[in-house]
Amino acid sequence: MGTTPALRTAQPLDSSRLNPSGFSSGSRSSKTFKPKKNIPEGSHQYELLKHAEATLGSGNLRMAVMLPDGEDLNEWVAVNTVDFFNQINMLYGTITDFCTEESCPVMSAGPKYEYHWADGTNIKKPIKCSAPKYIDYLMTWVQDQLDDETLFPSKIGVPFPKNFMSVAKTILKRLFRVYAHIYHQHFDPVIQLQEEAHLNTSFKHFIFFVQEFNLIDRRELAPLQELIEKLTSKDR
Repeated sequence: MGTTPALRTAQPLDSSRLNPSGFSSGSRSSKTFKPKKNIPEGSHQYELLKHAEATLGSGNLRMAVMLPDGEDLNEWVAVNTVDFFNQINMLYGTITDFCTEESCPVMSAGPKYEYHWADGTNIKKPIKCSAPKYIDYLMTWVQDQLDDETLFPSKIGVPFPKNFMSVAKTILKRLFRVYAHIYHQHFDPVIQLQEEAHLNTSFKHFIFFVQEFNLIDRRELAPLQELIEKLTSKDR
């Protein structure tokens, strides 16, 4: 893969601009692509989210992704998957005006990577579609998984299903494709909107998390491998 603008202009983590969820407050657009997924206040998962936010606030992303002592891995993965959905939802929401049927007739991450959509239920055979359509399908599908209490139980004592980790891996693999599309096709607007620090911090957090628990196959990460090396090399 050739060097892209995303690789040349990737910014280091700027923890001074962060609030706990990885975004600066103030002038930042609050536009989201889909409705935000909220974790119920008072639940144990809400407490885990607060723990994650407090650790993130320190700027140490390696530490922020580690499983807290005594906590359940499924629950930790669930909380963070919801958080990444919300982050990507917000990041993509800022550039939807630039991602159109005309500008992005296929869902791609550079010239070598094109994605076709299938969810195994409503669309069983992969279909070629524009990036905005693909991302709409993808984010709606993720939303449906997160809202399914049998897959993502929010109540204390309700067990996670045996296939939970498999579902979470599929969600995270697909969310990665949105990052990849934004970096390859829309990094110039991201710079114009002064969102590159938010995008880089969010993506770096995402990569550290999936690496920590081996949640995405390395081959799936290939479209952004150079960027991943650059963003993570200082933290080894």
